[in-house]
This record gives sequence, structure tokens and C-alpha cells, in this order.
Amino acid sequence: MNELILELTEINPSEFFGQQNKNIKYLKTFFPKLKIVARGNKIQAYGEEEILEEFDERAQMLMQHFAKYNKLDENVIERVLTAENGADIHTSAASDDILVHGVGGKKIKAQTVNQRKLVEVSKANDMVFAIGPAGTGKTYTGVALAVRALKNKEVKRIILTRPAVEAGENLGFLPGDMKDKLDPYMQPLYDALRDMIPPEKLESHMEKGIIQIAPMAFMRGRTLDNAYVILDEAQNTTRAQMKMFLTRMGKNARFMITGDPGQIDLPRRTVSGLKEAILVLKGVKGIGFIHLDDKDVIRHRLVKKVIEAYKSIEHQE
Repeated sequence: MNELILELTEINPSEFFGQQNKNIKYLKTFFPKLKIVARGNKIQAYGEEEILEEFDERAQMLMQHFAKYNKLDENVIERVLTAENGADIHTSAASDDILVHGVGGKKIKAQTVNQRKLVEVSKANDMVFAIGPAGTGKTYTGVALAVRALKNKEVKRIILTRPAVEAGENLGFLPGDMKDKLDPYMQPLYDALRDMIPPEKLESHMEKGIIQIAPMAFMRGRTLDNAYVILDEAQNTTRAQMKMFLTRMGKNARFMITGDPGQIDLPRRTVSGLKEAILVLKGVKGIGFIHLDDKDVIRHRLVKKVIEAYKSIEHQE
């Protein structure tokens, strides 16, 4: 039986292995024909030479990822071990591009290949459509790009908006004025901002209008100059809303439109503005499109499995 010994020299073995060897146990599920033992600062693997070579390559990539990010979890392990092109994963993991230093010095980076592509596409185009399922980091990456542009004085304000379409719930029963009713709906945008801007500064920016979060209806009639504008949940815009929003673009403006065509909450027979825009605007110079998929899911690993399960049903219908 062939043997492979990997030594962890510059990374903490206990953190790499995970609590109670959780990461190693998950790693084993991808190589059932190998006997894998983690002890001290070494990983020993036994089995056929060809499989050991594959294991060696992927394990090295995992170690390089951990050395760069000081983090390893089941999402990362799955992305590295299931990638068709290991070089793409390596390139993404090895990137030193920090989008923004968040609260507490948190380094916020593009974490997957397609998130990295989204950053690159955003550099080359003033208007970008980021399309993909839940959990792929579309909105979070977009907000990070907007915060970076504001910090670098490339724009004077950030405007974040969503269509106020309810996913089966009724907001009318909620107490308070319009802002109070809409704040819970805008929560994902607030959450991303709170990761990237200290509370007092964020509050000050919002009071001064440097950062604005508003429903789509508030965009009508405005010309958005010197701003980084993100339209989130764009699949829930109507044709008229999408056209209205896109034509608000003013001088020195950057637009990012994010959405998931698979999660439309519009009434039946209503055309999704996002779906139509993808077809109508394809090929227009200055507009970029990036499609993210389940390989970019950075939430709990079960989110990817949920997306795959629903995909199989949709293909049958």
C-alpha cells in the first residue's frame, strides 16, 4: 500500500483539522478509498498511487488557502475538492486583493472564482448585472465595491435600493411609518454595511445622505450622479420599474444590479424586469454580466444542496 505524508509547518494543525478533526472527517468523505490519519502536525494517507496524487494536490491547495485566509470550513473544502479546474480555485484563494477593511480590521475579499470575476467585470463596466442564486455573495460583494469606491472618493454617495415586493408576507401589519415598515425588508443591505463601516460612521453617513437605502419607488424622477447605486432583488422589478431605474444613471455613476431569476415574487404573468433586461441589454458596450452559481455559495453548505434539489424539480416541470 502506498503512503503519503503531508506536514503542516507554517499553519496551526488544530485549526486546520477543525474541532474534533471536523475538517479531516469531511475531507475523508471525498476520498473513501484512502485511509487518512491526522496526528500531530501531519496528515498521513494510504491507498492507490493515482488517488494519492489527487489527494496531495487538493490538500496542498487547502493548506495554501488556510495560510492566506486563516480559515477552513466545509464550504471551502467542497469548493476545492469538487472544482473541475483546480487552477481557478488556487488563483482565487491566493489572491491578495482586499476589497475593503471592515469593522475590527476584517479583510473583505472576493472568496470564489465568480466573485473575483464580478470584481474584474466591475472595473471594466459602469453598469454590471450580477445574476445567481441565494448565498452566492452578489449583494455582499456589490456593497463592498460600493464602500471601497466611497472610501477612495471615486463617488460621493452610495444608494442601495430594492423593489418593495413581499415574498408571501404582508408588511402592512408592521407598526410605524413607511421607513419603519421597510427597514426589516432592507435588513440584508444594513447587515452588509455594518460589516464594513463602524456604527457611528455609518449612522453619520446615513444622516447626511451619503449612504441612502430606499425602495424602488423613491428612485422615480431622480438623476443619480456621482453615486454607486445597487439595485438588489432585481428579479422582482417589473419591466417599467427596471427601465425607470436604469435611466436614472447620471454622470460619474456606477450601477450594479443583482438578482436571482429563480426567486421571482411578482404576480403571475408579470414580466420580470431582470429577465427582460438580460435579453435586451446583452451585447451593449459598457454593460457587464456575470453569472454566479451554486459553486459560489458561501453560506451553510446545505444551501448549495437546497439549490440543487430545487433545480432538479424545475427541470422536471
